[in-house]
Amino acid sequence: MRRSLVATAAAAAFALAGCTTGGNSGASPTPSASGAATPEAVAYMDKVCGAASEFAKIEKTAPKLDAADSTKVKADMAAYMGQLADAFTKSAEGLKNVGPSPVAGGEEAVTKMAETFTSLGTVFADAKTKIEQADANDATGGIQAAGEAITKLTELADPLRDLKDVPELQKATQTAQKCQEMQRLNVTPTS
Repeated sequence: MRRSLVATAAAAAFALAGCTTGGNSGASPTPSASGAATPEAVAYMDKVCGAASEFAKIEKTAPKLDAADSTKVKADMAAYMGQLADAFTKSAEGLKNVGPSPVAGGEEAVTKMAETFTSLGTVFADAKTKIEQADANDATGGIQAAGEAITKLTELADPLRDLKDVPELQKATQTAQKCQEMQRLNVTPTS
């Protein structure tokens, strides 16, 4: 049962993490007749997407699960939760430091994005702690915390969703190099 829960949790993490940067998620509308975004907006979105994409750059290798060694399963899952917590925290800090927006409403949208990343970092840090404190022989102990943390990744299905009220920044994501790179990042888990 423990192996099944861990495998399910890890698979869900990868499937949901794949949603964070895969393809055009709808956050970037097609260019309007008014033309391209200003160079300032594009430069700003390069900073925003560069910071947000830190999460997508981490290794997403599931821990090798050996049901015969519950202590190792516990340690590996705790390490994995810690990796995710660190990545979200790094993205949140980067978003907090992108500087002032050249477009009205941009700073508020980026602040919301940073809050989402901070919240997810805390969720995964708490899951790591729960796993570390759990009895390795308890089939649900810390593994349940990992599964609950992984379900929170749905909050990041569209990392740029907070820009919906800032059309010029949405438009800028279409040409900002870091935003394009973020969409192309390989988020497929390795084995």
